[in-house]
Amino acid sequence: MNNEAAPLLEVRNIKKSFFGNQVLTDINFTLHEGEVMGFVGENGAGKSTLMKILFGMDVIRETGGYEGDVLIYGKKVSFQTPFDAIHAGIGMVHQEFSLIPGFTAAENIVLNREPVKKSAASEVFGDRLNTLDYAKIHGTAVSSIDKMGVAIDPDMVISQMPVGHKQFTEIARELSKENLKLLILDEPTAVLTEKEAEALLESIRGMSSRGIAVIFITHRLQEILDVCDKVVVMRDGFVVKETPSADTNISEITRWMVGRSVDNASTRKEEGSSRQSEKVIMTIRNLWVDMPGETVRDVNLDVMEGEILGIGGLAGQGKLGIPNGIMGLYEAGGKVTLNGEDIPLNNPRACLNAKLAFVSEDRRGVGLLLDESLEWNVAFPAMQVHNKFLKNYMGGLVKWRDEKAIEEVTEKYIDELAIKCTSSRQKARELSGGNQQKVCLAKAFALEPGFLFVSEPTRGIDVGAKALVLDALRRFNRESGVTVVMISSELEELRQTADRIAIVSGGRIAGILPASESSEAFGALMVSQVI
Repeated sequence: MNNEAAPLLEVRNIKKSFFGNQVLTDINFTLHEGEVMGFVGENGAGKSTLMKILFGMDVIRETGGYEGDVLIYGKKVSFQTPFDAIHAGIGMVHQEFSLIPGFTAAENIVLNREPVKKSAASEVFGDRLNTLDYAKIHGTAVSSIDKMGVAIDPDMVISQMPVGHKQFTEIARELSKENLKLLILDEPTAVLTEKEAEALLESIRGMSSRGIAVIFITHRLQEILDVCDKVVVMRDGFVVKETPSADTNISEITRWMVGRSVDNASTRKEEGSSRQSEKVIMTIRNLWVDMPGETVRDVNLDVMEGEILGIGGLAGQGKLGIPNGIMGLYEAGGKVTLNGEDIPLNNPRACLNAKLAFVSEDRRGVGLLLDESLEWNVAFPAMQVHNKFLKNYMGGLVKWRDEKAIEEVTEKYIDELAIKCTSSRQKARELSGGNQQKVCLAKAFALEPGFLFVSEPTRGIDVGAKALVLDALRRFNRESGVTVVMISSELEELRQTADRIAIVSGGRIAGILPASESSEAFGALMVSQVI
């Protein structure tokens, strides 16, 4: 350490604007060695932008840089690239994975730092003929995985991994760096089961005990209280509160985040609001899906007209594979009918023609046209599939975009879902992750489907926006009469929203219970056939 009196990290008067929108204003805080600092705030509050500044991300430099100072051990730094930050001992695990799918966990963990060994040829012809030292690669991977206290196969290929194991691989990569002083974790538990999340929190405690400081961004506020020394609350680009985590509670943090009190009871399913009938609208028989990281072996399920059916289960047991297989994103077999008509599998267009819609858990890979405007994202699928938002000319021989209708429907959902943006013409890439998720919902709503699959609708969304999104789903179900199948890793979210909940375990439906059943009953189903 260069100066015993200086903190590891000091941030002074940081300001940043994007595309004319001020996203950070006068941010100040300090962080000491081994300290765990929790950052919370609604989506769009500026948390991820601040972390991109600390990690020297290219997008900051390419959009005009920032104002203010960042100091490491009392010395001002100005990172031009993430490599500068890494050299200074800063690591970061981003919301979106940055792993090479065809490489193993071990190969990803040591990527760009692979140990090599000399050979007879390299002694003669130079270092270019050195060979990879696979024993050291494996040893480094095992050591960094052990630091987390979780069981991951270092030889498993990333494309075959459950999503939770991918997250742990990202963290292990940072822990393998010998000079790591500060680790930034941006929503690391959003894709983890409760058991995996607890393992990660224990790993954070271990990092702290070894003198590694951690900045921990999460929307799971109890995790902040469980593992952080202090909490920093951001709202609309400002730090509105900094306090020791021992001196606060979830309701206080929530109030600081959103500027109002958010009553958890408001997210509960309204009594008597269900439109569920006794008519079966969709039947699923003997469904199997070939989706990496998911096991869907033999799913049999009936969905009732007008209901919200929740599907839950542990990571990798098959819940995410069901909608992805039915909608044709991965190879599938079996039989699916909608209103008595067969839905051909492995045919996404046929699903859309049948007025099925799907909000994917992979919002960036599947859900959005990142470099297009919000208007184009919301309206294009409905335009392409159902000829909506088009004007007819010359008796219908020529069709052209109805720009006014497109703008109106986009503005409608920006208002209803409280999407934070500069305008309906802003590019989807420029929105925060949670607001991108809301755009995916708006796109599905604009299709006016008869049946909606929505997968992990609140992943990475803050507590205030979560209530809003779930309310929007319930309202869509109730007012439009749309049957909704909602897949979520959050059991309480399903219990508050759905009429019935099906639990998937071992690639099959382990059981279906009313949403009012106890958490213990659902938990027993989750582990009944675990593989």
